[in-house]
Amino acid sequence: MRSLELPRLPLLLLLLLPQGPAGGAARFDPTWESLDARQLPGWFDQAKFGIFVHWGVFSVPSFGSEWFWWYWQKEKIPKYVDFMKNNYPPDFTYADFGPQFTAKFFDANQWADILQASGAKYIVLTSKHHEGFTLWGSKYSWNWNAADEGPKRDIVKELAVAIRNRTDLRFGLYYSLFEWFHPLFLEDESRLFQTQQFPVSKMLPELYELVNTYQPEILWSDGDGGAPDTYWNSTGFLAWLYNESPVRDTVVTNDRWGAGSICKHGGYYTCSDRYNPGYLLLHKWENCMTIDKFSWGYRRNAGISDYLTIEELVKQLVETVSCGGNLLMNIGPTKDGIISPIFEERLRQMGTWLKVNGEAIYETRAWRSQNDTVTPDVWYTSKPKSNLVYALFLKWPTSGQLLLDQPKATLGATEVKLLGHGQPLNWTSLEPKGITVELPHLTFHQMPCEWGWALALSNVT
Repeated sequence: MRSLELPRLPLLLLLLLPQGPAGGAARFDPTWESLDARQLPGWFDQAKFGIFVHWGVFSVPSFGSEWFWWYWQKEKIPKYVDFMKNNYPPDFTYADFGPQFTAKFFDANQWADILQASGAKYIVLTSKHHEGFTLWGSKYSWNWNAADEGPKRDIVKELAVAIRNRTDLRFGLYYSLFEWFHPLFLEDESRLFQTQQFPVSKMLPELYELVNTYQPEILWSDGDGGAPDTYWNSTGFLAWLYNESPVRDTVVTNDRWGAGSICKHGGYYTCSDRYNPGYLLLHKWENCMTIDKFSWGYRRNAGISDYLTIEELVKQLVETVSCGGNLLMNIGPTKDGIISPIFEERLRQMGTWLKVNGEAIYETRAWRSQNDTVTPDVWYTSKPKSNLVYALFLKWPTSGQLLLDQPKATLGATEVKLLGHGQPLNWTSLEPKGITVELPHLTFHQMPCEWGWALALSNVT
């Protein structure tokens, strides 16, 4: 792979390579000014909802957090140190967890069916977390990958094939740039990142291999290790991704490409974990959050109250989409490859809710108002081409009347329907703006769904 021989030269070589089939497409220079100007492929904004899957060797101790190795060995946090002391022999190393990452019950087809049932439109799998263990047989991660150790399987390939064969989801991959304890990274770090041994010999070739082999349509970068994007050669890699890679026309990326790039450079913004500003952002963004409030990886010691309820998850989705974002909701499978019942239940509940209310979520745009200023827990989305505004409300009013302060209705033109119910509802206009909607009198079993509802309002301003 000649584009990796030197840390700087690849940038020039990439620009001199012959164009692929997309020869007529815009060319991107390896500068943030050029790369940031790339238009995000439209499918991503239309999708609105994806599933994050954190799975790796950290799923073996499954205690505390997916940062287990760091907290135990580097920070020496007492509860992690004590956990190891009380449960493992004194000479046990993190690498010894590798063979125990068996994935013996991992069934990619079953995962694909569960993910499809969630109503999500894309999935992002952790191909490699900060521990450095790759879920495919990376040529650059000798003896510390899923093909050589533990499952002895190509997890990435199995899931990619199942997702593409059985679902309509887009397949994406998370990749950690740095690795906590990789000697080459630590050596570069000790030299204040003036040398680039780790990105040139490990991270960059691995990323090229990952994209060329599995062709992910989301590349979710993370873990800059405190190093700037120039150390990672991020702009050079992204120029190749957008100009030459097999996914150049459809791939989307995030903003985690080096210290200082988050919420500033790249594709869509993530800004921080669990980012949910509550107001409209002009730049496309994603709220990556996790059902387990305290960990992204599976935790054996999680209690029932540690998991977000379906009501809380629906609220996250509605708030996020109303403010122009996508929701990326995380689950953490067990070391055996099981999506535990509580995660599966939450996924299926979201799918049930979206079957009724998906019209107010998928392919919508932010409206002029994100939420109602009078009635709490009412959020708006819109479909301008269809002249529709959706009012998503999370509490059914006991009075049977829903006051909406924001829409301006027109007698004879405006129609209001409850999604999943279908019949036009009576409404009265308020001055100077707003309407009061008479909700239908329904028994519990007649309700179109639980946990939140949506009104479709036609011809309102």
